[in-house]
Order: sequence, then structure tokens, then C-alpha cells
Amino acid sequence: MDWDFLIKGRTSICVSTDTRNLPEGCVFFALKGANFNGNGFAMQALEMGAEYAVIDEEIAATCSQSQCFNRRIIRVENCLLALQDLARCWRHQWGKTVIGITGTNGKTTTKELLAAVLSTRYNVLYTQGNLNNHIGVPLTLLRLTDKHDLAIIEMGASHPGDIKELVGIAEPDMGIITNVGKAHLQGFGSFEGVQRTKAELYDYLSAHGGFCFRNLDNPYLEKMAGTLQTVGYHTGSMPEGTQLVGDYNAENVSAAIAIGQYFGISAEDALEACRNYQPSNNRSQLVRTAYNTIIVDAYNANPTSMQASVLSFLATESNLTHVLILGDMLELGPSSHTEHQNIVNMLLEKKIENVLLVGSEFASTTAPYPTFSDTAQLKQYLSKNPIRHCRVLVKGSHGIHLEQIIDLL
Repeated sequence: MDWDFLIKGRTSICVSTDTRNLPEGCVFFALKGANFNGNGFAMQALEMGAEYAVIDEEIAATCSQSQCFNRRIIRVENCLLALQDLARCWRHQWGKTVIGITGTNGKTTTKELLAAVLSTRYNVLYTQGNLNNHIGVPLTLLRLTDKHDLAIIEMGASHPGDIKELVGIAEPDMGIITNVGKAHLQGFGSFEGVQRTKAELYDYLSAHGGFCFRNLDNPYLEKMAGTLQTVGYHTGSMPEGTQLVGDYNAENVSAAIAIGQYFGISAEDALEACRNYQPSNNRSQLVRTAYNTIIVDAYNANPTSMQASVLSFLATESNLTHVLILGDMLELGPSSHTEHQNIVNMLLEKKIENVLLVGSEFASTTAPYPTFSDTAQLKQYLSKNPIRHCRVLVKGSHGIHLEQIIDLL
């Protein structure tokens, strides 16, 4: 669709997909899914002050004639594809640098650190929270204005082709794959499937004259990149003074500093920006309560990140007793039992005693530790058996909702 009538001459554009958050003069896209259908709210959006409402053509055909031919209704075959197409056109008009970020682990933290670093010199738009999918990416791009110098777009994937779809919308000039590991195996089918999907970012950059920032210490990334032009960096040791918990975050800090240097920011200034970054959203957060010191890393979990979190936690010296509260790693498909058993085997090899396991997958292992069917059952246990004066790791997939136990610790 030719969107020139909507974007030509503008320095910003306002888009909404929810009448509960509908700024006056915005363009309302009537998205639909399994449990919602925005087409039924199109007229309400116009009445509330939307400049245009974009609705599915098949829905428009059932409207009364006065509604169908209203000049403020835009009929399209597919609202989601129209949203993505508008975002792509808007990105073209904006015309400045887009950095794409994906990876199995660390992509959100790297994105946040990089935004903190680049914001010391530039006006940066970056993905908010975890809006890194087929809806979140176009909505992020449509927040760009002529005042922004750079855009950092995070791209997530759970199935083959996901990254190819997202780079086709964001059209990055450069990008970074933080790493590859065993995650979403139910969708990818195998670790090789993970690699092929993440490499879709490299494929796009190679085909369009872009380049990548690449950790030279990672052999998987080297093989995936092939002949793609590369700005390389190494993983240094975890610097002191950051508010991030876990040595595995050294990868993320190193990436942010390296990319910052490419954009003319000194390593010292980049490191200071990383030190000032405050983690949130249950990602590598250090929480001190009246009773315990807690490392909360419960936004997502996969075999790679679980092992890294546990080993980093155990390697940290403390005069407090170490306690591990681990939740199931979701979406691992046929590999799920094996991967959960591998984590249990690692704990046994390390002779770890204080472990609580949550979820049906951990419960099906040969773990000699207490297991709980869900977080609600764990909460009942903690109410009767409080943990006190300990250093506690809380790690699991977001769907297990281990963040609900923090108040009991």
C-alpha cells in the first residue's frame, strides 16, 4: 500500500492498537488475535479522535455503507501486515541508522546497556521492555521522530523465519547476535535450528551491505557470520561497580562498550554508563530484603542461561548460605526432560544441598531435592518454612512466575 498520504512531510506519527490508550489524532490499527478483535472498536476509535482507523477489508464489507465509505476508514487485506508495511515505510522516510539485536541470551540486557551508552551522545530510540516480536517491532519503529539519531531494535524468535520477518520490517544497517544456545527448542526443533534462525540477521546484513558486531570468542557466531563484514570484540572480565549480577553479564557489557566505541564513545565513558544502568524486570536484579540477599533472574530461562546463572551464583563468595530456587525451563519440546535432568546432574556434581525446584519438568527428574508442582505450592511451603539470612538465586522461565515469591523472602 502507498502510505505517502499518511507519512509524507511528517516528522512523527502516532499509532495505537488499543482504544484504552488512544491519543487524539493517532492512526488506529484494528489488530485481531485468538482472544481479541480490534475491528469491533474501529468506529469507537474514530469517535474518540483517531485520525484514521485501519480495518480488515472482510470486516469492512459487513459495515453499513456510511461506515464503509467514511474517508477516515482505511480498508486493508490484513491489519497486521499493513502495520508492518507502514512501519517499514516510516523507517525508510526516517532514513537513519538502525542497529538490530538478537540472540538466545542477553539480548535485552545488551540492548538496555547499549542504549545507556549511546544515549550519552545521541538521541536514541530503543525497544521498550520485551516488545521484540512481529507486533512490537513495527510499533517501536513507528515511535521514531526526526529528533532521533539512532534506533536500537531488539528482535526475538521462537520459530524458524521469525528473524527474517523482523529484519524485513526494521531493515537494520548493522547488528549483533549476542550468542546462541538451547532455547525455544519446541519451536526451533534443534540447536541447529536456533543457529539458522538467529543467522537470518547476518543473512540480511550480508545481502544489503551491512555489517555485524561479533564476539570473537564465540566459535558458533564465527561460523554463522561467514564472510560478513565484522567489527570484532572480545569478552573481558566483568568490571567492578555495575549493578548487574553474574559474571555472564561480562558478555553484554563488552558488547555495549565495543559498539559504543564504534560510535565514538570512549571505553571509559561507556563503562561509566554501564555502571549507571539499573537492571529491572526480574533480569539479573540484586534485591536485598530484611532477611536475605536475592538474585532475581526469573524473566526467562533455558539450559544455557540456567547453567550460567547457577555457576556464577555458586562462584560468588559469601558468608551467607547459598539457596537455589529454580523453576522449569519452558518450550524445550522433546529435549525438555533431558535438559532438566542435566541441570539436576550438575547440581549433584557440585554437591549443592539447598535447592528447591518448581514445575512438572523438574519434578519428573531424579532430583533428591524438594519439588513443587507450581509457585503457589512453593509459596505455601515458604510461608511455613521461611528462608532467612541466606543468599538466594531465583531463576526460571517467566511462565513459572517465580517473581511472586520475592515478598516471602
